[in-house]
Amino acid sequence: MSKQVAIVDTGGANIASLRFALERLGTDTLLTTEINELQAASHVVLPGVGAAMDAMQRLDELDLIEPIKKLEQPVLGICLGMQLLAAFSEEQGARCLGITPDRTEQLMPSPEETVPHMGWNQLNRIDDDPLLRDISVDDYFYFVHSYAIPVGDSTVASSCYTRDFAAVIRKHNFTGTQFHPERSSTAGAQLLSNFLELD
Repeated sequence: MSKQVAIVDTGGANIASLRFALERLGTDTLLTTEINELQAASHVVLPGVGAAMDAMQRLDELDLIEPIKKLEQPVLGICLGMQLLAAFSEEQGARCLGITPDRTEQLMPSPEETVPHMGWNQLNRIDDDPLLRDISVDDYFYFVHSYAIPVGDSTVASSCYTRDFAAVIRKHNFTGTQFHPERSSTAGAQLLSNFLELD
């Protein structure tokens, strides 16, 4: 069976680079807000560039909140998309999908580090996960964010900028990356390839 990735159209930017990265791996992609297309896809990506409240309002207006929560195939949330998997975000006080009980918190600047966090960071693996297969502790991933989920029970790997935070999470078939794999060179391509191999 051929794989098709349905990308949820949350109204954010950066979709073109995500589609290109997935299509380079030989996978068809579909940008959609149709429930039946999300349910029929082999894999679903919840992308994210934007604000939590805006994204959740759009999902609510499209009647997608409950259908997304009920998806049974592999789902990957990227950046804001990962934060939407949590229960709540401090960003505009948004109630999110509640896939995990996590709470997204604002990063606070330090004397040495400004917010937003924009740059390349390594991962500290906390738990083995097929999403991180063949990814080394020496690999770097590209982050752009001002909010983050604290390290908790759903955390698979962490990273550090002003403080430790969850860089990769999992709850059953739902996974998330705070970084952008589509902008993370070879290591990002490996992670996307690993995601496509999940079933």
